[in-house]
Amino acid sequence: MRHDQEFQSIPHVVRRAAQRFGDADALVDGDRRIGFRELEEIMIRAVDSVLALGIGPGDRVGLCAPNSVEWIVAALGIHGAGGIVVPLNTRFKAQELAYILRKSGAGALFAASSFLGNDYLTDLKRADPELPALRTTVSLHGPHAEADLTWDQFLASGTRSTTAEESIDRLAPDDISDIMFTSGTTGHPKGVTLTHGQSLRAYGWMSTEYGFGTSDSFLVIPPFFHCFGYKAGWLASFMHGVTVLPMAVFDPGKALALIARERVSILLGPPTIFHDLLHHPSRADHDLSSLRVSMTGGSTIPEALIHAMKKDLSFDIVLSAYGLTESTALVTTTRVGDTAQTVARTTGCPIPGVEVRLVDESGREVANGVDGEIHVRGYNVTQGYWDDPAATAATIDFDDWLHTGDIGHLDSSGNLVIVDRKKEMYIVGGFNAYPAEIEKVLLGFGPVAEVAVIGVPDPRMGEVGCAFVVRAPDTDVTEKDVTAWAREHMANFKVPRHVRLVDSLPRNASLKVLKDELRAQFRDGGR
Repeated sequence: MRHDQEFQSIPHVVRRAAQRFGDADALVDGDRRIGFRELEEIMIRAVDSVLALGIGPGDRVGLCAPNSVEWIVAALGIHGAGGIVVPLNTRFKAQELAYILRKSGAGALFAASSFLGNDYLTDLKRADPELPALRTTVSLHGPHAEADLTWDQFLASGTRSTTAEESIDRLAPDDISDIMFTSGTTGHPKGVTLTHGQSLRAYGWMSTEYGFGTSDSFLVIPPFFHCFGYKAGWLASFMHGVTVLPMAVFDPGKALALIARERVSILLGPPTIFHDLLHHPSRADHDLSSLRVSMTGGSTIPEALIHAMKKDLSFDIVLSAYGLTESTALVTTTRVGDTAQTVARTTGCPIPGVEVRLVDESGREVANGVDGEIHVRGYNVTQGYWDDPAATAATIDFDDWLHTGDIGHLDSSGNLVIVDRKKEMYIVGGFNAYPAEIEKVLLGFGPVAEVAVIGVPDPRMGEVGCAFVVRAPDTDVTEKDVTAWAREHMANFKVPRHVRLVDSLPRNASLKVLKDELRAQFRDGGR
């Protein structure tokens, strides 16, 4: 039976897990250990409390917090009430968060009181004191002066009726579960709508293919605001009775200790994570023999890293995959038994029920081995962008093909090889960074007259940004000034790690910036 047929909604996964796995550990977060039966009880309380806030079917609710029990319970409560979760990137600044809350029309916000030096609720009030739809704010981790309710007050606010169970029962696979905002090449975030059924089918298949089981435990390091941590993380785990250990901030030393203490067997994430674990000075002091399954995505994987993950981190299975938020973040994956070369050089074959084709600039399908734009069609493709029909029409054609903008080709075995990621986009430690968006923000800095951003290689993060800046006349801004201003106005992963002050930007006859020349300048500059 397919998982979208076994489970009608994401909350239903928890309900079935409580029946199947009882008091076995569902979540381990610090000193807290929560069994599947207890998790179901907490979920019902959360649904009841969300309904008491006046949130119902189709209502949008923002969720801005690090990986934690509270994030999962808040999401389940919103889903169970029929609401739509709007996950917010915890690295975003207040202006970025405010835009998403406005665009989605979120009526409530669940937020951490503070995280990584960010005071989200205070900063949001300063950035946009009159968010029109926002009625209620809940502080997830302790009281906050700007919050209407603490987490404990929220959980105590329900009426304890049978309404919560009835609300869960009404959920259907085609109901929208999430609006996942992803930055776009236009510089404005776009909200990808995804349904319960899409995620259940995609990640039910993936977790079965990868061999998730009741004896496994999963240290979830990728953030929950991304499908990697949320859908491939705790949702996939609960389908199979896997214990989830949320990690709020990746610390390789703490991760190694958790792997040894909790006998962690599943660890998915970008290559950066495994690079840091391999090179941590205390790695040899920890028993890592429990590690079994890994999948790494987000950038090219060196074959040497795969061999090191098996030899020095004890993984039996190392896989790679490709997807984008518009495709429920899963399109292709390598399979158990594929060679290290296949895993390193390709992202595997399409998952069942999904088609992939490569087309040239005129829209004609190309032969295997020939580069083309990757198009995807199947149940996993979003219904469209929230409140943005023009962007939807520009991305998904009349035949339901999703035009990814990514360039690749199929090898002789049907494995997808990624050649270029959206041409301009680059990936910083697993996070997508879009030059147009970053350039738009940097142009808000008065001394910056012109700017062009490119992705450049980085030994640890894979890629980072380099900003070529033309100063406004009669200004003496420095490279450090640009970096410092950027850190105050955008998420850390977007901040260019390199800044070059130049007299002018190279342009063609149409005045388009020649970024290939900038890449050559960076290489010639040696930094």
